Amino acid sequence: MQGAINPMKKVNVLMICMGNICRSPLAEGTFKTLVAEKGLSDHIHVESAGTHFYHVGNLPDSRSINVAREHDIDITDQRSQQLCAEDFEAYDYLMVMDKRNLRDGASLAPNADAVKKLQLFLDFSREPLSTMEVPDPYHDDNGFEHVFQLVSAASRGLLDHILENDLQDIQDV
Repeated sequence: MQGAINPMKKVNVLMICMGNICRSPLAEGTFKTLVAEKGLSDHIHVESAGTHFYHVGNLPDSRSINVAREHDIDITDQRSQQLCAEDFEAYDYLMVMDKRNLRDGASLAPNADAVKKLQLFLDFSREPLSTMEVPDPYHDDNGFEHVFQLVSAASRGLLDHILENDLQDIQDV
């Protein structure tokens, strides 16, 4: 049973990688599924974007789609989009997959305060990880499952963080 919640409160999360076809779509789908499983879809909005425009409008990479599907997650409704200055205002959490995209994302920020919203996604994992960056699996067919495992760990930690810091008035979730 959920406790009373401010119906106006909505947390917006943006997952960010380079082209928005491999890592960030998996992160979006994984986090969105976790949010839905907890009954929080009305309170947490999730999307993804890329720091580069290479694939704007395209579906996620077929290998990301396949790994997601293997974990009962459907990401075929996603289309690649590019991070823009307005996203820094629209989203509460801008989760980047690696340090390169942290730098590239910062170059798109409208001001220094906006840059502070960019955070490494794996910093939210509460599980011990061998890396603090989600590696780009684009040139490694075998890397997609590893990416899924990393973003799953970070998704659980990010959701806990949001519940503790932004939606603490939800009870018994």
